[in-house]
Amino acid sequence: MAAYKVADLLITPRASGYARGQEQVEQILRSAFDILVDQGYKAVTLRRIAAACSMNVGNISHYFKSKNELVRSLLEALMSSYEATFNTAISESGPLPEQHLETLITLVLEDITTKKTTRIFPELWALSNHDPFIQGRVDEAYAIARSYFVKAIKQLNPALPDDECELVALFITASLEGMTIFAGFEKRWLPAMPVIQSLARTCFVDLVKNLKPGEAAALVAAGSNT
Repeated sequence: MAAYKVADLLITPRASGYARGQEQVEQILRSAFDILVDQGYKAVTLRRIAAACSMNVGNISHYFKSKNELVRSLLEALMSSYEATFNTAISESGPLPEQHLETLITLVLEDITTKKTTRIFPELWALSNHDPFIQGRVDEAYAIARSYFVKAIKQLNPALPDDECELVALFITASLEGMTIFAGFEKRWLPAMPVIQSLARTCFVDLVKNLKPGEAAALVAAGSNT
């Protein structure tokens, strides 16, 4: 199965922007990304970004009026890179529906072994517990990623209602992302990732194939009554 590397950022050029201005926007966002990966979210300040770009804070504020605006643009560029990679992977994964789901599973598990993903997302998870702005951005990011799984699940099991496809996609993606803290970059179980990928592909493809309409909802109801 082909390996797909998610680019750090895919930055959409601003409408009617000058080339020089676009270069500075990209420089600011890439510097912010590097600080986020290497030093954490608290270190992502306009002052620190300005120093990394050899600019003054006024230059940064010209393009981004606040840290929240900058972080929003940063996460949009990050998710755009995931969307581009997902689209490429799906288009090259083969004609069978199970191949689409297997490719998505492999792509996510390979990505969590990278330094950027292991460092960024767990920190955002923790921040989202206390920061509504970050919570909103995290929800948006995962909704985009989950939509690809919903489509793959629907292709593999067309009988499943839309709401159950969404629930199953949530279960699968949360299970995959949860491996970040155990088998991510420099984590103890990283060497076992090929086996984890094989287990995940087998288990989740079988789950989707064999799930009957209403079964997921029945399992939820049964669990709530225990």
